[in-house]
Amino acid sequence: MSILYSLTPPPCLLSPSEVTLALLDSANDKDPVVREQVRKSILTLGKLQPNKVLSMCQDYLVKHPKVRHHHYYCHLLYAKIKSIISLASDEMTRSKDVVPDWQQAASNILVAVGNKYINDIMEEILSKFQPGILPHFFVVQTLSSLSESNVYGMVPFLNAILGTMLPMLGMAKQDNMKWVFSSVLYLIIIKDTFSSEIYAAYDILYCSWLQSRESKLRLTVAEAVGSMSHLMAHDKLEEQLPKLIPTILSLYKKNTEHYVISKSLCQVLDASVNMGSRVLETQIDSLLTTLNQQVCAPVDYSNPLTVKNHNEVLRCFSILANTFPDRLVMFVLQKLENSNERIRMGSLSVLRHLINSSTSIMESKKLLILASIRQPLADHSNKVKKRVVQVISAMAHHGYLELEGGDLLVKFIIQHCALPDTYYRPGQRPSDPEEVTNEALRSMCDNTLHLFTTTVGRLTDVLWPMLLYYLTPGQYSNATAPLCKSLTLLGTKKRASQEPNFNIDFNEHVNLPSPHILMVRLLVNGSFPFRSRGHGAPSLSLLNVISPNIHPNAETLWEKEIPALLSYLEGKGPQLNDPRFLAKSLVAIADDKWSCQLAVEATRYLSTYNQSLEEKSFLYRCIGVTLQHCSNKEVVQKQLQEMLISARHNDAIERAGVAMGIGLCASSHLDATLAKLDDFGKSDAFKKASGIFSLLKNDSDVEKMKSTLILCYGYVALRAPEDQILSRIDSDILRSISNFYLLLFPQALYKDTFNALQELLRNILARDLSPNGLQSVFKHIEEWLSSGQGHERERAMNTTAHILEFYFNNLHVKNMVTFHNLGSLLGRLAPRCTDPNPLVRRAAIDCIYTLLYIQLRYEGFSLDYKDDSVERLITLRESMDNPDHSVLYKTCSELIISKRLPQQQLNTLIFMLIEGLVDSQSNCSRASSVLLNTLLKNRGAGLQDLVSEMLEVLHIRLQMISEEQVKVSVAQSILILATQHLQTVINTLISYPLPFDSWSCEMWIALGADSKLASQIMEMLMEKLNIMVPYVDKKESMMRGAIIFYAILLCQMTCALKEMMLNGQSQEAVVSLFPQLFSSLLVRLGSSVGVTLPKDINSSGTHRKSPTKLSAAVEALRILLARAQLDHVVKPLDQEGAWDKMKDPQQHITGVTLLARAMAKHAGPRLPAIVECLCPCLNNIYECQRVTITAFFSELLNHHVVTELMMMDVLMNNMMERISDPCCTVRMLAVRGLGNIAVGSPEKVNKYAKELLAAMSSGMEEKDDPGKRITLEAMSGLSKVLLYLDKKNVQLLVACKYAMRVCAPVVGSELITTMFQNHLHEDKSLHYGEFINDLTKYIIQDFPGMLNFYHITVIQFFKSSWAEVRAGAAMFIGR
Repeated sequence: MSILYSLTPPPCLLSPSEVTLALLDSANDKDPVVREQVRKSILTLGKLQPNKVLSMCQDYLVKHPKVRHHHYYCHLLYAKIKSIISLASDEMTRSKDVVPDWQQAASNILVAVGNKYINDIMEEILSKFQPGILPHFFVVQTLSSLSESNVYGMVPFLNAILGTMLPMLGMAKQDNMKWVFSSVLYLIIIKDTFSSEIYAAYDILYCSWLQSRESKLRLTVAEAVGSMSHLMAHDKLEEQLPKLIPTILSLYKKNTEHYVISKSLCQVLDASVNMGSRVLETQIDSLLTTLNQQVCAPVDYSNPLTVKNHNEVLRCFSILANTFPDRLVMFVLQKLENSNERIRMGSLSVLRHLINSSTSIMESKKLLILASIRQPLADHSNKVKKRVVQVISAMAHHGYLELEGGDLLVKFIIQHCALPDTYYRPGQRPSDPEEVTNEALRSMCDNTLHLFTTTVGRLTDVLWPMLLYYLTPGQYSNATAPLCKSLTLLGTKKRASQEPNFNIDFNEHVNLPSPHILMVRLLVNGSFPFRSRGHGAPSLSLLNVISPNIHPNAETLWEKEIPALLSYLEGKGPQLNDPRFLAKSLVAIADDKWSCQLAVEATRYLSTYNQSLEEKSFLYRCIGVTLQHCSNKEVVQKQLQEMLISARHNDAIERAGVAMGIGLCASSHLDATLAKLDDFGKSDAFKKASGIFSLLKNDSDVEKMKSTLILCYGYVALRAPEDQILSRIDSDILRSISNFYLLLFPQALYKDTFNALQELLRNILARDLSPNGLQSVFKHIEEWLSSGQGHERERAMNTTAHILEFYFNNLHVKNMVTFHNLGSLLGRLAPRCTDPNPLVRRAAIDCIYTLLYIQLRYEGFSLDYKDDSVERLITLRESMDNPDHSVLYKTCSELIISKRLPQQQLNTLIFMLIEGLVDSQSNCSRASSVLLNTLLKNRGAGLQDLVSEMLEVLHIRLQMISEEQVKVSVAQSILILATQHLQTVINTLISYPLPFDSWSCEMWIALGADSKLASQIMEMLMEKLNIMVPYVDKKESMMRGAIIFYAILLCQMTCALKEMMLNGQSQEAVVSLFPQLFSSLLVRLGSSVGVTLPKDINSSGTHRKSPTKLSAAVEALRILLARAQLDHVVKPLDQEGAWDKMKDPQQHITGVTLLARAMAKHAGPRLPAIVECLCPCLNNIYECQRVTITAFFSELLNHHVVTELMMMDVLMNNMMERISDPCCTVRMLAVRGLGNIAVGSPEKVNKYAKELLAAMSSGMEEKDDPGKRITLEAMSGLSKVLLYLDKKNVQLLVACKYAMRVCAPVVGSELITTMFQNHLHEDKSLHYGEFINDLTKYIIQDFPGMLNFYHITVIQFFKSSWAEVRAGAAMFIGR
């Protein structure tokens, strides 16, 4: 077919005239599809031969006047303009009646031609637009359309049009004529020439037409009247205003569509104001009332006309403000007090518009507006508040907020940045579509505050440092994040510019919080970073910026420490509720007076956190750390007194906070702390107490104060320096406790101290000798078991041992009770058997020994019962003195505690051991891993319901494990779980979001360590991959239409395979499954072409790099080849950029071809199995997969290895089947592959000659072939095949004749076609010379322009290896 598109249109079987006539005859076909195809064909012919086709169309329409198909007109404007114009004009006015479809089509032709040939069009139109004669409707409509589409071209004709039109307006009686005249007048009226005539037209439109009952006509007339107002003489307009304005205002009630009315009113008001109308004042009341009704109407933002109407009404207010500023402003401000919510909202919209659009006029009204805006500030409606925020934003940009009273507006914004979430009762949902939720209003205020900071430069000195005030009051806590962000921006800018007012004089700004309170507030925020809308990071950033204002000495430390804390927070780490940062800061500040003042003010600030007890508890600890660094004893004692007296002892969290703070203080001020605790114990508050035995008896305040005091002594004992506390135990701690609670034990100081503390705990435990009571005591000790300080762990472990021994000795089991916390206790204690401190190790063995006997008691055994397996722990205890790691781990392995643990408590033990993986002592974290794996091996088969949760917790813990050996053990844990619960493990890991984080990858890599298991997993994943839908269609938006999205699960499984293959131990599994893996990944690769990843794929908030749509499959394929030791395949693919080509949809086939080539050259023996796996996929419904596989097979046929490995028949058959594939790309690749047989296995050409030639012939006949790719491949393949066919091969002769007969019609010569059909038969002989003689004669006759092409082509055959071919070529040239 390419011959038809040569530079000179070639002769066809039918002439263009005959074709055009035939198409015109078919134009009235009943089938719309046929009519559309006819239209396209006429258009194509018209582009090639415009004059001839247009002439025939014109003649046809003249001869067949009844034909009515206007669809073709719009495409025939190429030549003979005069005739077309005349014909269109006649068709448009042939019928006096209005025939919309036909006459509109003719009018459209005239308008289209008029864009280029305006003079010719107007000559024709004006001939039918004569003075005194009412023109045809579509003549006027055409003038209107021309005025809109060719504005400049119509200018010379406007005088003539108006001169003819204005006198005939009174002749129009029908609404449609009035409407069309109004439309033209709106577009073409000219003031300079027709200002007097305009009034005459206005008179007709206003007095007659505007009163029409037809809504469409009224609106069009109103639009024209509005435009006329600027063109009328001033005296005439002034005369008409008292009637015109009320008439326009009355239209609002008569029409549902208001935009045109508002636009017309705006034009009339603009004209009136511009000429200085005096009459306008008499209309001001009705104008304001009506405009107020319009501006208060709801705006439907899905309906553009209602938005436009709202804007036009606002413009009306702006115009009136120029003449009546005082009257208008007072009207608007009075409406702010109206009880109707809608009126208040509308008035605020007007006020905002006036502030933005009438700056100079509103300048003198600023103070009045500031005073009046206070009323809506107190409004309870969120919808009104939203408008208030918009007004405040406008005021900020025009200098209002700098004035007196502007701070109230800033306060309003901040108050609403602190709004809580909207509360809905269960099942309740907002019914009002305009409802403004607290969240929406809060977000709006956040953005407004940010805009104040970043875009309103004049506010910088207003906001700085004023915003600091709002950081510390509790009611603004929810606004902390946006406040800190704005202050950080302001402070950073001022600090970088070295502006003097960056340094704050807190004595001058008395309303601001002190530097000490600012530091406290921001530090507490940073320690609970994810509360109050994530205020932690902004608070720390601000603290860093304002460091010179807090204390100059803190600047260097904070610049180093705070960015590290921020990075930690970005990783969503746990809360930083540890006062170590404060301790470092106080050391750097090194200012005792400042530190003392910090302690005083922080203590005074405690009550601010009465509703946030965890934050308050942390602040107690901060005060304790601060007191550590104070040398002023008086300050220390006073603040300790304040902490003890002001604490709310009824709350356990606060009690603990007080105790920890006092314990921290004791590390530097032991004497002062003990003295103050002694005074507190002797105070009047305790006189009602009756001793220790009343403890926990009731909830009275006295008993809670006792609990606080006990905790304080306990934390003092834990935190005080060891060399100091020993001398004070007997004289202070035990004496104070014994006076109030205990009997004094006259023993050695150190032993007495801890015996006393243990006795205290034993007495508490005695009140509730149950598993719950034991847990309530143990929870106060357990955090110290993993302390980084050895002496703290030793004390905690010894205390635990004594508590357990007491519990066992006093246990009386009357009923069968479950020792439900056995698992949690063992999980905490067992890893300590490998603690670096030998005393801790021994105590841990003692604890476990006692625990197991407690369990035996609950199982019903007597107190004197001895269990052999438990007794073995006594022997093992002796080995605890040996610090050798091998002995420690051997001990852990021998502690088969799982034999004594009931199944129902296994869960707790497992999760405690997992928590122990991040123990501060590496020996203990390793022990946790060893115990965990031992437990999983022995009992893991019964943990089906826990597998997913265990994997999730392991995933979290992996992120915090730094010990490499522990990581290896975790990998082993995952492997153990997989051997027992394979499907659950796979389902859990595969569900992790893409892209897999590094810890998810480690978990998948771990599964590749066991070759047998890896093979099983890979088979399961491939089975899923092969049956999954590779992508899904989703309609993303109206504009972008349907988008093909990558199936997330498919990508997750592909990534999983990739990570498993990264494990070197997976090589055996990879090699055994190589054909299946290769074929699955290749098919996945094909499925990924042109596919998009969903937007929410990286919704987890992390900053990991997202995988591209093809990277997963391509990377997995490359890793597969490398793991299978096919480096010779990978190397050329790397060098040729094949991987990137496979990802690119435009080069995908090239990339796959390179892959097949490399495999054929360097991995031939692996191909048969691969081909066997891929063959069934050729029947998949997804053409992207068939394209990839066909491209791969096509290139394989280009190599002799196919024949060597006996794959020819299989590939040949598959390619023949793909010849009829519905996808043209697949058919093209199949034809290419068949042609490649001649290159890869030329000796097979004669064997498959018939099939190959038939396929090439079929390819050359292909009709559904965009770009002629199949035809070109067929020609290329045919040339390859013919080179290797046996010249004596009868099939060759038959095939050549057949191919020439089939191709003859494509040549485009009727003579040649007839000759080929008559003479080229398989069963007839042929006289070659005569045949060539006739053929050349017809070529010269029909294609003289192609002779050079044929000469060049035939000369190439002079080099053929066949003498007959060379002779035939010479004969052809000679003829």
